[in-house]
Amino acid sequence: MNNSIRLVLLSAAMLISSFAHATTVSFYCISGNSTTDCATGVAQLSVDVTDIGGNQVQFDFINSGPAASSITDVYFDDGALLGIASLIDANEGIGGDPGVDFMQGASPGNLPAGNMATPPFVTTAGFLADSNSPVPQSGVNPGEWLGIVFDLQSGFTFADVISDLTDGSLRIGMHVQDFSGGGSESFVNNPVPVPAAVWLFGSGLLGLVGVARRKRSQSPE
Repeated sequence: MNNSIRLVLLSAAMLISSFAHATTVSFYCISGNSTTDCATGVAQLSVDVTDIGGNQVQFDFINSGPAASSITDVYFDDGALLGIASLIDANEGIGGDPGVDFMQGASPGNLPAGNMATPPFVTTAGFLADSNSPVPQSGVNPGEWLGIVFDLQSGFTFADVISDLTDGSLRIGMHVQDFSGGGSESFVNNPVPVPAAVWLFGSGLLGLVGVARRKRSQSPE
């Protein structure tokens, strides 16, 4: 194999491997009660999805701030997940945020305004959690985070979770309260994009393969 092709293959493999073990999910607003609140949520809410081994995946709900807002309910819609294994907050897990206190289950049982998503968001049974009383204070406020660890279905891997987040087979929803004006909004994740760099590496590899083939075809017997 040509050394240049080897280099492209190695670089692409390293990039894809890095992408395959952790990625960040962004969100869009589905409720639209306030343009300002929707924009705030889109700007500062995200979820880090990480392969933690042991056939488990961790979802870290992050409110980067600085604007007032509190993630109070989180929901999951289908995918390769089996069930919630644990929460990482003030009381559970190791290194949880002391200002965040959640429990499994949520009220309401489906993402508020979930029918406004396309297709409608339907929470999978048991795939939900919400903040304890006092609700906004125990939610994920600016500068805070909540971890949720899921077991995966038998035979499924972290790559399947990323694939599901990419094609919409798995969706994440969150209900956010306590914006500066007192309103609330609901958000659903954007599909995870394949990094442009992967496509660039792929294109470069295809070009190198084509060059190598042309050289071989032009070489004298």
